[in-house]
Amino acid sequence: MATQHSRAAARMMISPAVLLLLCWMLIPLGLTIYFSFLRFNLIMPSGNEMLIGFLGRGLMVPGPEDLSGWENFYWFVTDPSFTDAIINTLQLVGGVLLITVVGGILFALLLDQPMWGQGIVRILVIAPFFVMPTVSGLVWKNMFMNPVNGIVAHIVTGLGFEPVDFFSQAPLASIIWIVSWQWLPFATLILLTALQSLDQEQLEAAEMDGANWINRFFFVMLPHLARAITVVILIQTIFLLSIFAEILVTTNGGGQARRPPT
Repeated sequence: MATQHSRAAARMMISPAVLLLLCWMLIPLGLTIYFSFLRFNLIMPSGNEMLIGFLGRGLMVPGPEDLSGWENFYWFVTDPSFTDAIINTLQLVGGVLLITVVGGILFALLLDQPMWGQGIVRILVIAPFFVMPTVSGLVWKNMFMNPVNGIVAHIVTGLGFEPVDFFSQAPLASIIWIVSWQWLPFATLILLTALQSLDQEQLEAAEMDGANWINRFFFVMLPHLARAITVVILIQTIFLLSIFAEILVTTNGGGQARRPPT
């Protein structure tokens, strides 16, 4: 049992790391809030400036005379592209979450079954998560979704149909698909881990009570996966709100996905 002295010693030992993390997070946050109230040009700073020293180097920032108050926020909210950006962002996040959560549950159920080469299959399923976003976007754009030389175009042409230019006719849906392909392994891994922690005695008891597979899934497995699904949604939402690379390399901000959430 920890004594008061040992708890105090533990706090002393972790305090440097905690202080470092707080500075790492709070200083950029504070500067961001400060700059948001300034009329600030990153290329050509205005006349009155003050020098902030940091590790022997200076950072030139505008002085108090250049405070703009809420003007930046006013122009941001009243910009005509603001509504489109919000709608596109919500559609992107919602579409990716829907595909990855549903697909992750299905893949987790599949990978939880005993099969030959299970380890190799699991590696192949989680492999897309290790691909850089820029590389992923370029591969999908040039290898799969290209309307002339893409694999999908060749298959569609072979079936007698006209090829589809995905990034011109459905840019947002194409980006949702690419990002979902990237994040599906993450959701699968988290949900598979949670599924494997389920006590098999609960499933056996439900089966003995006459519950079929569908009832066992909705009343035993799914409630057990609720926390894991929440973790997947929270983590993915944080990263999806700042997505940029896939949009830039595929559509260059054009079409319906013309205003990426940045």
